[in-house]
Amino acid sequence: MKLNGKVVLVTGAGSGMGRELTFELVKRGASVIATDIHLATVEETATLAGKAVTAIALDVTDSKAVAALPAKVGPIDCLINNAGIIQPFVPIKDLTMEQAQKVMDVNFYGPLSLIKAFLPTLLARPEAHILNVSSMGAYAPVPGQSVYGASKAAVKLLTEGLRSELMDTKVGVTIVFPGAVATNITTNSGIAMPEVSADASKFKQLSADVAAKMMVDAIEKNKARITVGKDATMMDRLSRINPVFAANLIYKQMKSLLG
Repeated sequence: MKLNGKVVLVTGAGSGMGRELTFELVKRGASVIATDIHLATVEETATLAGKAVTAIALDVTDSKAVAALPAKVGPIDCLINNAGIIQPFVPIKDLTMEQAQKVMDVNFYGPLSLIKAFLPTLLARPEAHILNVSSMGAYAPVPGQSVYGASKAAVKLLTEGLRSELMDTKVGVTIVFPGAVATNITTNSGIAMPEVSADASKFKQLSADVAAKMMVDAIEKNKARITVGKDATMMDRLSRINPVFAANLIYKQMKSLLG
């Protein structure tokens, strides 16, 4: 689906990949409804991107606000579920149920609510698309991020199931697995980033603008899935060939996060 002249709704557009996605969409001639829980940051995105962007404050965990959004913004041609948070860098035994619930609410139930809200509109369009952002953590377990990984694995299977359900429609569906991308997700999640081991720090982060371009390309080419970054691609392959070895490799690199 070519995005020129289309209307795209992006969540988490106040910074990072969401902001870069907005910029890339505008470059390709799309009109963007940029949403974020922080109104000031998404308004800044709109100002930087230009007149083709409408900024709206949205908490994706507010089911009533999400349900009311289609009537508020009108028909859209594409939904990008980008908003997400990580958990505190602690093992499951030290993670509270409230912290775990918050991660699931933002990362899984948020996209699900938006899909439910906009799917009737998308099905009525001549062509449409849904892109959901998962994570390398959905298939490569990271110590101290087990619930985050579980939330992104849930997004993976939700998206794959949705694609199968919509296969005979004109709504395309893409799942994205980013690796290490330079964003401020830790700050947005209210998490202090702990010191990383020397080995782990060698992983080079992909810039958010490059990641955004890859994601928008995937929409226009109607790709079912993409990995973003060399680390995500490598771990995707390795996790299929030898998942235990892949998990052990990440543990050795990341174990310093757990102290």
